[in-house]
Amino acid sequence: MTGRFLWNPHPTKRSAQQTLPRYDAQQKYIVLHEQQKGESMNKRTETKFDRHSTSSGQAWVNGSKCYQMNRFAGKLLLTFLLSLFPLLPIQAAQKKTKSPQRPQPDKVVVYKQTPQGELKINIFLPENVKQGEPRPAIVFFFGGGWVGGAPTQFYPHCRYLAKRGMVAFAAEYRIKKKHNTSPFECVEDGKSAIRWVREHAKQWNIDPNRIAAGGGSAGGHVAASTALISGLEAKEENKKIRSTHDALVLFNPVLDTTQTGWKGGYKRLGDRCKELSALHYIDDKTPTTIIFHGTADTTVPYENAERFHKIMKEHNNRCELFGYPDRKHGFFNAGKNREDYLDTVSKMDTFLVSLGWLSKP
Repeated sequence: MTGRFLWNPHPTKRSAQQTLPRYDAQQKYIVLHEQQKGESMNKRTETKFDRHSTSSGQAWVNGSKCYQMNRFAGKLLLTFLLSLFPLLPIQAAQKKTKSPQRPQPDKVVVYKQTPQGELKINIFLPENVKQGEPRPAIVFFFGGGWVGGAPTQFYPHCRYLAKRGMVAFAAEYRIKKKHNTSPFECVEDGKSAIRWVREHAKQWNIDPNRIAAGGGSAGGHVAASTALISGLEAKEENKKIRSTHDALVLFNPVLDTTQTGWKGGYKRLGDRCKELSALHYIDDKTPTTIIFHGTADTTVPYENAERFHKIMKEHNNRCELFGYPDRKHGFFNAGKNREDYLDTVSKMDTFLVSLGWLSKP
């Protein structure tokens, strides 16, 4: 083998005597590695590379081009990898940054036993409150179309009001997804929660005549219905303790469950839809109310809140309605839009200050 080499375009199929050339850029040799039977694995033969012969010259040109292309590709890859280095500290910082932790209740207590299971109420207590100085309280009910949802929705509101000096509660109530119940059980449980808080007012240092109810969407419906709709009381409870409350704080609430209101109301209730339509039961004794509602709400029409506000005024009841332009359903939640959350909480605070329940911040 002088000045010749064997080239196989399919390395995986080459014979024992065939091998691939490797170009050495500095010594200009083609090194042929031969692996034959009975020979040492380290044996190799070197052939002087003749650039002027036809076959050898072409191989040299091809090898030179491959070498240059590989160098270029290597530089390009290295440049790309180096460009990523500035992003690594940012990505690391993002991984370390955690979302704000949801507030947790100070106490969790079972307030009701039902055929479908026990119901709990989450309690947020104010700090540095002396026993014998009863505080106002508020009970929040979560949204979810009477089907789903969880009390955690209003944990941020509860903690805020507890820091301001109120005793705040976030109550469970029966829902279809978990308990396979109807909206009538939702309202019954809402009344039970208000009655339980009032019954245990002394234990939690609460003024029984300053208990508000709050909620969003279907939870707003539960809150409003506890005050406006009579009946639907749990049979085993003490009816001498009232289940109505003294003020309402509502976030895009379901107020009309008939064909002119939330579509889910009539769908779930059918011919009984008016029985749970809080808007149709407004009278002169309806508690003072504040409502936050997005004007672009396509789930619960803003018109329902406007109509509720109008009827309240006709009965000379206090009702404040804050319409948020272009906001959709659920805009007020802490995890949805921080600015809207803070604004609604600020207005809620001002409303409670106006009732004399909170001192000015």
